[in-house]
Amino acid sequence: MMNGTMCGGWMMGGMGLVGLLVVIALVLAIAALVKYLFSKR
Repeated sequence: MMNGTMCGGWMMGGMGLVGLLVVIALVLAIAALVKYLFSKR
């Protein structure tokens, strides 16, 4: 139980930063894809 809590707490701290980067990367990828599709037409 103690180990699970420790791992969960560490993951939360790491996930906040990694999650933010992933979200930004996804937004940029989607924006680029939309721009590409629209410019093609």
